[in-house]
Amino acid sequence: MANPFVHIELMTQDVESAKKFYAGLLDWKLEDIPGMVYTMINVGEGTGGGMMKNPVPGVPDHWLPYILVDNVAASTKKAQSLGATIAKDVTEIPDFGWFSVIIDPTGAAFGLWQSKEGM
Repeated sequence: MANPFVHIELMTQDVESAKKFYAGLLDWKLEDIPGMVYTMINVGEGTGGGMMKNPVPGVPDHWLPYILVDNVAASTKKAQSLGATIAKDVTEIPDFGWFSVIIDPTGAAFGLWQSKEGM
């Protein structure tokens, strides 16, 4: 399938409570990433994700899905040309890839993700 959902991220003001809740509810493996304030979610089979402190003050806690693209810069520009708003322009995560966050014309948020080569 072209452009699958590849990562789903929880943005929350209370990461510790979220980790406790989801670890108790679901059979997820939660792994804090050394040197980062980020927790990876390994669900076993299917699309995993992560948790982090919500970086935008006043925005309610929410889940944000990421969609795989071949070229995040080109896809971000294309989304904007189709009426989307760019909430976070293309940003690199060293050693992993690049992402942007888009608000579609209906107001729904999602991320675009491009992996570094070989990932």
